[in-house]
Amino acid sequence: DVGEIYSRLLDHRPVIQGEIRYFVKEFEEKRGLRELRVLENLKNTIFETNEHVLPKCEQAMHDNLNETFKRLQAANDMIHKLQEKECEVRKLQADRVMAREEKCVAHWEEFMKEQQNKRAEVDEEHRKAMERLKEQYSEMEKELAKYVSF
Repeated sequence: DVGEIYSRLLDHRPVIQGEIRYFVKEFEEKRGLRELRVLENLKNTIFETNEHVLPKCEQAMHDNLNETFKRLQAANDMIHKLQEKECEVRKLQADRVMAREEKCVAHWEEFMKEQQNKRAEVDEEHRKAMERLKEQYSEMEKELAKYVSF
């Protein structure tokens, strides 16, 4: 008795199995072969994509990438030429600056030599003037000494 009570109250496998069979039957009847058709359509779409669309896309991509690569290479060459020209211009400017600096240094050295020569001339003139004044004052003292003895 207990086994029968147990199987009726707690063992639901036969009922669940019946419900599962009913659900599967209803599901298959209502849906029919729709999933099969969807899968077939997907298969056809994938086949068409692999056989036709993908090669066209690859070819278009390859062509465009080649063209883009050629343009980038041309742009790179032009930039390289511009960099070379800029480098040459900078070198020329640096050479000009160095030439100007050398010219300024030479001019400064010449100026300083002239200043030293002029200073030497002025010093010599000053020395001569001092000697003349000394002679003049010594002569004046001699003359004054003559008159002081009176």
